[in-house]
Amino acid sequence: MKNIYSVLQGPCLTEKANLSQEVDGKVIFKVHPKANKIEVKKAVESMFNVKVRAVNTAKIHGKKKRVGKTVGFTSDWKKAYVTLSEGKINFTDEL
Repeated sequence: MKNIYSVLQGPCLTEKANLSQEVDGKVIFKVHPKANKIEVKKAVESMFNVKVRAVNTAKIHGKKKRVGKTVGFTSDWKKAYVTLSEGKINFTDEL
């Protein structure tokens, strides 16, 4: 990946993600499926001006969905658990 803005696709704003951010200092992002841990770390540090301690990634398989007789799957995606050592990212602040 050459562009750091294509690595991060958005934050995961779930109750579990908010709890892990408050308790453990981990922020969860939806990332590009081909992005590696080094690229995710560089993208988060440059975009949010924080210090990253560790990055863990997980591939999430698409769920089975049905509309009438047709059965399909949602897209597979990748999740990154970013542990911060310095700084804080807050997505719930209004602009």
